[in-house]
Amino acid sequence: MTLTYRAPSLSDATRLAMFYRRNRDHMRTGSPRRAQSFYTATGQETAIRNAKADQEASRGFFWLIEDNTQILGLLHLNSVVYGAFRSASIAYTVDRQHTGQGIATSAVRWAIEYAFTTLGLHRLQGETLVSNHASQAVLSKCGFTQYGLAPKYLYIDGSWQGHALYQLINTTYDEAVR
Repeated sequence: MTLTYRAPSLSDATRLAMFYRRNRDHMRTGSPRRAQSFYTATGQETAIRNAKADQEASRGFFWLIEDNTQILGLLHLNSVVYGAFRSASIAYTVDRQHTGQGIATSAVRWAIEYAFTTLGLHRLQGETLVSNHASQAVLSKCGFTQYGLAPKYLYIDGSWQGHALYQLINTTYDEAVR
């Protein structure tokens, strides 16, 4: 399997809507509740436009994880902050039919390289539901360390959920270059 990462274009809206519909139950416990319109091509066109605006402003980045033209997962760098913080939050999901194949681990490693090399960030943060041991294993494999627990951290699946907080520090960060 050869994974590629690319920002979605408007022409991906229908396939992206299908991905979200197919994985709705799989992603429910780790995502906020969404309006029905989110699961349509029109809803995804709006989401893609918003993601493009975030990328142009360097606030956030969104990629499709693909093998050939099949969407296997999604990858995000959210809440990108520069200045003294130089940090972002990483999020990812893999199609329910492709979990356990190393796709998330490969995607997170790719995002680390992009964040630290291309964006020049100093730190990445990952948040997982306390019960999401698979996602915690991905972060650990990629060098993240748990640094805390945040009770009632995000409103997920209709209630405030506690999250385990992980971080990865760019140990090769060169302050003189930035």
